[in-house]
This record gives sequence, structure tokens and C-alpha cells, in this order.
Amino acid sequence: MSYYRASESKREQFRRYLEKAGVLDSLTNVLVALYEETEKPNNALDFLKHHLGVAGVETADAEALRLGLSELQQKCDLLMEENKELRKRLLQYEPVPEDGAAE
Repeated sequence: MSYYRASESKREQFRRYLEKAGVLDSLTNVLVALYEETEKPNNALDFLKHHLGVAGVETADAEALRLGLSELQQKCDLLMEENKELRKRLLQYEPVPEDGAAE
């Protein structure tokens, strides 16, 4: 009988820990959202992961976005350099007016 009480005490401590950390509220909110969905998703576990914001779920997407960002940054740098060079060449043929007025 003492084994039962010890495990019950551990369960109660764990329940208080989850409650204090906000885990129970988060799980309850996500489960309520799933319950209130008019069209239930095919994969309830993915629904839970998505709504809980699990960090590892979208690592492939995040990596693809990071790679795309890097490529676009390089392209932007090249275009800025080209723009600077073209402006410099343009100034050779069209000097800036002395009054400083922009057209």
C-alpha cells in the first residue's frame, strides 16, 4: 500500500510541475482548438505539433529558406555593385548639375 501512495505523491508533484510550467494550459488550448475544428485534420499529431510550435517540425523548410536568403543576399550584393559601377560610368557622360537640383 505504501508503494501506491509514493507513486500517487510523485504523480501529484508532476501534475503541479506541469501546471506551474503552463504545459497543462497549452495542451488544453490546443486540444480545444482541435475539438472545435469543423474539418478534422488527417493527422492530429501534426495539428498538435503545429499549434504547439514544435521547433524541430519545420527544420527542412527553415533550412531551405535560409539557403534562399543567402542566395538572394549574394545576388543583391552583386546588383548593388553593378549599380554603383553603372552610376560611375553614367557620371562620365552626364555630369551632375551645379545647382544640385534633382530631376
